[in-house]
Amino acid sequence: MRKGKVKHQVPDLFVTFCFLSSALFYQSTLLVRPLAVPHKHQEQPYLLTARIHSSQNLQASSNSKAASLHWTAERMLSVLLLAMGPVAYFNPGPVIDYSLAAALTLHGHWGLGQVLTDYVHGDTKIKMANAALFLLSTITFTGLCYFNYNDVGICKAVALLWSK
Repeated sequence: MRKGKVKHQVPDLFVTFCFLSSALFYQSTLLVRPLAVPHKHQEQPYLLTARIHSSQNLQASSNSKAASLHWTAERMLSVLLLAMGPVAYFNPGPVIDYSLAAALTLHGHWGLGQVLTDYVHGDTKIKMANAALFLLSTITFTGLCYFNYNDVGICKAVALLWSK
């Protein structure tokens, strides 16, 4: 380092964390905040612009009851799937096979729906992604029902995998 020059240091982790976490306290869907970052070969730092997507509305809205019920249904389905494992092992049959087909498909549909909510932006892209998700879920459920009807079923298929 040359004499008289001051070495710029990258902002510490705490400042970066505060910058990113401040997005949780704003109402807009897209936040733009400047961030000064020093460059190795420059004396003065230059500005970067960070775009942070936050939720649509962080305040309670008219459909907050529906969102709460959906969250509760997701948790109930997860607990139901945990309970269906031992039941399917000790008492395999068509009722459990079709119940597993429906529950696994719905669980996957809701999970992938959350991934799409987090990572897909733009009206057209959201509509296309949701249509593709609906098609994928329909094909998955149809395929599992076809497998249950025309083959040994989900429970016995898993048992056959474990038997060898």
